[in-house]
Amino acid sequence: MSDVAREAGVSPMSVSNAFKRPDIVLPATRERILAVARRLGYVPNRIAGTLASGRSHVVAAIVPSIRNSSFARTIQGLGDYLTEHGYELLLAVADTPERERRAIEAVLGRRPEGIVLTGNEHPPETLALLAGVETPVVETWILGDPIIDMAVGFSLADAGYAIGTFLTGRGYRHIGFAGYAPASQRRFLERQGGFQSALREAGLRDDLLFYAEEAAGFAGGRAAVTELLQREPRLDALFCVTDIFAAGALFECQRRGLSVPGQLAIAGFGDFEIAAEIVPALTTVRTRGYEIGQAAGRLLLDRAAGGPPGGRVNVGFELVSREST
Repeated sequence: MSDVAREAGVSPMSVSNAFKRPDIVLPATRERILAVARRLGYVPNRIAGTLASGRSHVVAAIVPSIRNSSFARTIQGLGDYLTEHGYELLLAVADTPERERRAIEAVLGRRPEGIVLTGNEHPPETLALLAGVETPVVETWILGDPIIDMAVGFSLADAGYAIGTFLTGRGYRHIGFAGYAPASQRRFLERQGGFQSALREAGLRDDLLFYAEEAAGFAGGRAAVTELLQREPRLDALFCVTDIFAAGALFECQRRGLSVPGQLAIAGFGDFEIAAEIVPALTTVRTRGYEIGQAAGRLLLDRAAGGPPGGRVNVGFELVSREST
């Protein structure tokens, strides 16, 4: 830092502020400092800064997958918000409760100023771990209780119900569901439960359920069409847990010579990029993953600035009707 300060003709404090509090440094001065830092290969010692100030300016996010476009958008939204406010994002991928606990232990050792989690299902040992620290926590993609501290998401039950009532309103009567295995996670069950409620209200059967691993990708949709048609040859509509499953189901219909939506209507979830580009374009539920990430970052930084504990943000969803139904 002293080397950079000497070369740039400023004080060491100005160098520190250029990296940690850029908003209080004149733009021309900051650019001169950064140019010198790049030329000298200077990188701030974040650990030393954390020890001195008690602030790491790091937020940790732990997600179950980066294959899912919705989670990717959440990470992007969170990262963009943090960068705009002088914070950095530390990312971990943990697809089991045990891996999540180990990831939380690892990031807590780096003294993050907040932790972002996916869902609100955590084993007792993880809850005990988080209860023993003062680090703020935002759980994403859920809204309902129980929550550890703060939450950002929307009603998954309402989203499932909306797509169910949409399909029954279109006159479909033998409607299947393709979801993730295991089907025990609360955020999956809420979506499925809302969908099944809509079917029951319409007086229809609600047990045409198929489950595949998320890693199955397009193949999950293919397998869903194969199994559900065997169980119910009159199957005339299928709601898939993601647009990837839905696209796989559509591909399988094309292989079989089944008209979509003439013989089998297909709806997805997430409004991934493929949804609008595939032929026929997919009816889907548009989720707001980017906004979830932005809201999570805002809650954490508001808390870091002395804001009150708690808080829930409902970002909502949108049903997008396209040619596949």
